[in-house]
Amino acid sequence: MPDFSVIPSIDALRQRPAVRALEAEFGADATIGALRAAAAAVRGAIESGDAAVTTSEAATARIEGDAASVLRDVFRPSLQPVINATGVVIHTNLGRAPLAEAAIDHVAAVARGYASLEYDLARGTRGRRDVHADALLCRVTGAESAVVVNNNAAATMILLAAVATGREVIVSRGELVEIGGGFRVPEVMAQSGAVLREVGTTNKTRAADYAAAINDRTALILRVHPSNFRIDGFTERPQLTELVTLGKKFNVAVAEDLGSGYLRCQAPDGAMPDAIERTESAVADSIVAGIDACCFSGDKLLGGPQAGIIVGRATIVDRVRRHPLMRALRVDKMTYAALEATLAEYVAGRAPATVPVQRMLTMTADEIRVRAEALATAIGRTRGWRATIVEGASAIGGGSAPGVQLPTWLVAIVKDGTSANALEERLRRLTPPVVARIERDMVVLDLRTVMPPQDRLVAAIIQAL
Repeated sequence: MPDFSVIPSIDALRQRPAVRALEAEFGADATIGALRAAAAAVRGAIESGDAAVTTSEAATARIEGDAASVLRDVFRPSLQPVINATGVVIHTNLGRAPLAEAAIDHVAAVARGYASLEYDLARGTRGRRDVHADALLCRVTGAESAVVVNNNAAATMILLAAVATGREVIVSRGELVEIGGGFRVPEVMAQSGAVLREVGTTNKTRAADYAAAINDRTALILRVHPSNFRIDGFTERPQLTELVTLGKKFNVAVAEDLGSGYLRCQAPDGAMPDAIERTESAVADSIVAGIDACCFSGDKLLGGPQAGIIVGRATIVDRVRRHPLMRALRVDKMTYAALEATLAEYVAGRAPATVPVQRMLTMTADEIRVRAEALATAIGRTRGWRATIVEGASAIGGGSAPGVQLPTWLVAIVKDGTSANALEERLRRLTPPVVARIERDMVVLDLRTVMPPQDRLVAAIIQAL
């Protein structure tokens, strides 16, 4: 006959120090529910003849342990900090751009209490949230005006809705792109109410093609950054200045979806890598060329929070501000806080050193090699582990600078008796998780995307395996 007397009552369990600690952390209701479920499992184990729970001490320990495990699983946030050792700088799946310390501090300060989100401190009256970041964006891009929405797809859609609803927008066939998450330019245009007018061919579109398509229903000429692909070989694409000249001739606005938000800035020891300069257009260059409006992301090459930014002529930007969609697509106080603090780093000339994305992109292979050798040495001292450094390449990611690779040094790690796939999975299950990649049947770590202060942490948690 099973002896269920070894199972303590829920009330008795709640008097124990370990369970009291669980209640303090997770609350009484959740803890009691977990205890009841764990006690029922122990009752089932006793019925099945499990010899490990035949004493009161063993049954109590299992109930406490199982309840604690269940509670931690239930309360563990699904959104967790991770260590990005993939070498993909703007990793969409890992949250894209990590924020600068100044941005983190400003977000914390604004989020901790109330803020002047829609309050004019000078006048003591209700203000407008859509003016935040305007001055800084105009400062770094040279634009007349700027407005911020929640991402670049939204920026493109509201710009088209404000300027071209019910009218035609001319786009080259070679720019009707689809990027990650199923974002398709033609579908976004349809949602905005604009009518797509395709011109040219996939590989060749000339200014004359745009000119031939202009009619009395034309509202806008739209130029779209290719984002995550590149067409090589027999190609042709008009210069932005040609489209601007064409727009002025026919009194048609010209807009550009730049995507990545490249704000050219001087690195401490030189310029941005030439490959990025060749593939990415700087926002300021588009403004100088005479564009009426351009859209770009806040969390890609700019290195700030997720946001869609529209800069350009005040007459165009004001139409966006007044559009009904603005309320649906607006951003919150924390996004503004992070964006303004990030932009301030650019204005002050500190961005190459303080904005993580900028720092990662300008980091040399020699700098990474020094860190890689130190990490490989630390891991290799642990019994059962082997670590070597090998040459490799980092990627920009996030649809920016497609095809561009940055020279780097990788730490290739091997654990005796563990396959590369199994080791990669174990790294993902660490606290914090380490996300790596597999090359040539070896797990490799690219320190370009690991924050330098995390190097020792990576070594320590890998050694703990």
